[in-house]
Amino acid sequence: MNTYDFDQTIFYPDSSYCFVMFCLRHHTRAVLHALPGTIAVGCAWLLKKAETKELKEQVFSFLPWLPGVEAVVHDFWDEHRKNIAPWYLEQKRADDVIISASPEFLLRPISEELGVRLIATDMEPYTGRIRGRNCHDQEKVRRLRAAFPGETVEAFYSDSLSDTPMAEIAQHAFLVKGDQRIPWPFN
Repeated sequence: MNTYDFDQTIFYPDSSYCFVMFCLRHHTRAVLHALPGTIAVGCAWLLKKAETKELKEQVFSFLPWLPGVEAVVHDFWDEHRKNIAPWYLEQKRADDVIISASPEFLLRPISEELGVRLIATDMEPYTGRIRGRNCHDQEKVRRLRAAFPGETVEAFYSDSLSDTPMAEIAQHAFLVKGDQRIPWPFN
C-alpha cells in the first residue's frame, strides 16, 4: 500500500483552512460566532499555553451553527475537488491510504469519491470536539498499524518533515513540494 498525507501533499493548500474560509463566505455568522474564542486560544497556542488539539477544537467550534454539516461539506467538495493534485490522480491505487491530521468528517467524502482508505482526526462533526488524539506525528504510525496490522507501506508521501515517523516505516518515502517528489531527507 501507498500512504499519503493530505494537506499540502495531494490537496492544495490546506483542507481545514479552505473549509473554514468556505464557511466564512457561505455561513458567515456561524464562523464569526467562534472567532473571539479562536483568537484567544490561538494566542495561547502561540505562547505554548494551549495544545494543538485545543486550538483545532476551538477553530471548529462553529460547526453547531452550520445548517447541516454533511450538506456544507458536500458543497465544499463541489468547489474544492479541483485542488487534488493531478500527479496523485495519475498514480492513485485502490489500496492507497490517506493519513491526515485534518478532520475525518471533512475528508471522508473525497476519500470515498477517490476510492481510497482514510485515517484522520476523529472530530465530532456537530461539535468540533476531537475524540482521542489528533492524528499527527507518531499518532499516524500508531493508527495505521492498528487499522492495517502487518501490511507493508511501500511508499509514503508528505510535505512535512514532522511526518518522519511515517517515512521511517515506509520502504520508500518522498517529500512533496508542489509537483516535485524528492527522496525523504533522512538524517
